[in-house]
Amino acid sequence: MTEKKKFYLTTAIAYTSGKPHIGNTYEAVLADSIVRFKRQQGYDVRFQTGTDEHGQKIEIKSKEAGVTPKKFVDDVSGQIKNIWDLMNTSYDKFIRTTDEYHERQVQKIFKKLYEQGDIYKGFYEGMYCTPCEAFFTPSQLVDGKCPDCGRECQPAKEEAYFLKLSKYADKLIEHINTHPEFIQPESRKNEMMNNFLLPGLQDLCVSRTSFKWGIPVDFDEGHIIYVWIDALSNYITGLGYDTDGNSILENGQDLFSKYWPADLHLIGKDILRFHTIYWPIMLMALGLPLPKQIFGHPWLLQNDGKMSKSKGNVIYADDLVKIFGVDAVRYFVLHEMPFDNDGVISWELITERVNSDLANTLGNLVNRTISMTNKYLFGIAEDKGVTESVDEELKALVTAAPDKVIAKMDALRVADAISEVFSIFKRCNKYIDETEPWILGKDESKKDRLSTVLYNLIESITTGASLLEAFMPETTEKILTQLNAQKKSLEDMRTFGGYISGTKVTDKPEILFMRQDVKDVLAKAEEIIASQITVDNTDDTKESVINIESKPEITFEDFEKMQFQVGEIIACEEVKKSRKLLCSQVKIGSEVKQIVSGIKQYYTAEEMVGKKVMVLVNLKPAKLAGVLSEGMLLCAEDDKGGLALVTPEKDMPAGAIIC
Repeated sequence: MTEKKKFYLTTAIAYTSGKPHIGNTYEAVLADSIVRFKRQQGYDVRFQTGTDEHGQKIEIKSKEAGVTPKKFVDDVSGQIKNIWDLMNTSYDKFIRTTDEYHERQVQKIFKKLYEQGDIYKGFYEGMYCTPCEAFFTPSQLVDGKCPDCGRECQPAKEEAYFLKLSKYADKLIEHINTHPEFIQPESRKNEMMNNFLLPGLQDLCVSRTSFKWGIPVDFDEGHIIYVWIDALSNYITGLGYDTDGNSILENGQDLFSKYWPADLHLIGKDILRFHTIYWPIMLMALGLPLPKQIFGHPWLLQNDGKMSKSKGNVIYADDLVKIFGVDAVRYFVLHEMPFDNDGVISWELITERVNSDLANTLGNLVNRTISMTNKYLFGIAEDKGVTESVDEELKALVTAAPDKVIAKMDALRVADAISEVFSIFKRCNKYIDETEPWILGKDESKKDRLSTVLYNLIESITTGASLLEAFMPETTEKILTQLNAQKKSLEDMRTFGGYISGTKVTDKPEILFMRQDVKDVLAKAEEIIASQITVDNTDDTKESVINIESKPEITFEDFEKMQFQVGEIIACEEVKKSRKLLCSQVKIGSEVKQIVSGIKQYYTAEEMVGKKVMVLVNLKPAKLAGVLSEGMLLCAEDDKGGLALVTPEKDMPAGAIIC
């Protein structure tokens, strides 16, 4: 018997600072669709996901919640696992970075790298910006202030351990150049090479002393192993990796030897640098092979940008499931996410897709095929061999679909693969219009032709439902049960006629997807959002107002000196060598001004484009991180570090005066 080919896929582990929104959940569903299809292809699959549970942010949040850090992460990790389970993700391992085995191995990895000289002890030293939690050299300061946020910096020094990234940089560059499939999509590879590797790497801080919630450096009291070595190591510790070469066995199997290197690390584009630079260098230092491919998937955004609680636009998977069902949500996030561009989600868009694609194209097709089979043929469709040319067109499309889906899935183009599956259902609907079974059913002499038509439909739907399993497993099961059909293998799908002629379909077809009224959906969404706000206010603060110290009064003449206008952002890019700054080209009337803002942690460059913003136009130009800024974008900031651009309530033209 031929041994199955192995396939090891991991997701990024979800950070346990709070409940994951639908954008976070998308990654788990995407991973599940890939591994389910690999199993369908006959692979021996290992699918690992989990939670990242250490760090200063957790320490602070647990203190605010009045519980221990362990209790806090236990609760949040449980929430995450429950949502992954709700979404029917078929993981083999759910790892937690608080697992005892993981923590011990991380300590051993850290010590090994230290003893062989790849980690060394040093100091962070320079001017420290407390809000940004970042050190800068005096030459990096702008007018003596933080180059990212413009605030005052104070001299500071912190002892820390560093990983020698520069030692392995050339080797990593060579690997990327000789393995073009290593970083996908291509645009992500170019970003990593041009922005980080080619300009030169600085050594990476891998320990902290300013907080306690983490894995201790066991040979140096007071140091906590920072997130990069802790979290990234899960991909090997979850397989039982041991630095001594004695991998832990699971059910008698050496999983590390069997499955490593990973075939695919599936991650969000925002953490690509950590996975394509830091992680490969760690593996090189450990003498381990690199993963075969790292795919940085895009984000799922709201119409008004990235989801965040401060914007009040967060959508959660469990709330969507209550209204639409699990498979409808799976379908939407998988189908609506492009290969290398951000996707958009809203309650209206989901409703539209459920009604058009699921209730109409798929659900109505299955329902009326079964209903016509019962009405005209007592539920039994037989292939009578009474064929016409239109039959061959249907058969050709159906039998070609499996290879098309395989090609799309091999290229990780999941949305395109689903479109190929739905091309079967769309063609079936067209076939019904072409053959008109309701007319054939009125003519007894056409009964054999009618039986052949309905048989062809059932066979085609069976193939489509079998192909759909990786994306919508519950729906596949429901369809096949109603047709009294067996799931087809990919090989069997290449031949038309596998459905057993003379099989009786169910006499009580089930509605697969109910049409939704968008007004009802939006009303339910408003209730959900209102309850979230109530919970957030209850959990985080007893007041919904922020009090700040008043500044000295100004005269109207002072105010008149400031010129505020509406601007439209027509282009935006990140400021190189700055963790906080975005550089926007802002159209104000017929003029375009360049404005630098310290808001990169709240907005991506892509989501800035097209926004209407409020601008202080006549601010004296100044350089931030060496880039000229000719104005200021107005923002609102809360007492928890949240920030949002101030935008006009109604659509106003660029250049409109703010008075």
